[in-house]
This record gives sequence, structure tokens and C-alpha cells, in this order.
Amino acid sequence: MSGPRPRSRWAEKLDERRARHRRRSPLYRVGFTAAGILVTLAGMAMLLLPGPALVVIPIGLAMLAMEFAWAERALDAALIRAEKAQSAAKATSTREKLLIAVAVALVAAAVVAAIFTWDINVPLINPR
Repeated sequence: MSGPRPRSRWAEKLDERRARHRRRSPLYRVGFTAAGILVTLAGMAMLLLPGPALVVIPIGLAMLAMEFAWAERALDAALIRAEKAQSAAKATSTREKLLIAVAVALVAAAVVAAIFTWDINVPLINPR
């Protein structure tokens, strides 16, 4: 048997908001749930279209978590993964950061070299 599932630091704030949300009128709660569905669907569309999907989807899940346990579990999992990714990014060594910067510079140089080598018309770089 496993222990209690890990919760993000935002879970307690969500619990407080849920308690206030439950005291609202049913009409408000239905409208809020519909808005949460729309926000979540818009975020999912942004996975394929331009837009900040990784910001919008958790907002929609947070709205839905006011009413649905499944949305709260999905939001908890997403927030825990985001916190781990943030910690991993902060733990990146100076050497790793330098190697990434060098790799990006080499790719940029290769793109510029390809533009001039194959005479690709890019008005900003080589106007005709």
C-alpha cells in the first residue's frame, strides 16, 4: 500500500478556494465549470496551434478542479511535474549551460552558412 499521494504547494490554496467556491450559487458554479471546460479545450487546441498551452491547460484544470476530483488529480500531477522540471532547470551546471549556448551558436552559424552556400533568399540577411 502506498502512502498519501504527493501534492504540489498550490494544493492547499486550491482547497481554500474550493471551500469558497462551494458556497456560491449553482448557476455561478455551472457557468464557472463551462468556462473551465472552454479554457481547457482552448489550451488543448494550443498544443497544435500557436499559443501558451502549457500555461492555459493548468488554468482550465484549476477551474475544473473546483468541481471535479479527476481534474484536481490531473492538476496535482501537472504541477508536481512542473515543479520537478523547474528544480532540474535550476540545477543545471554552468558547464551544461555553456555547452547549450555553444550548440545554439553552432546551429545558428550553420543556418547562416547554408543560406549563403545555397544562395537562399532571406531579405534580412542577403537582400538582392
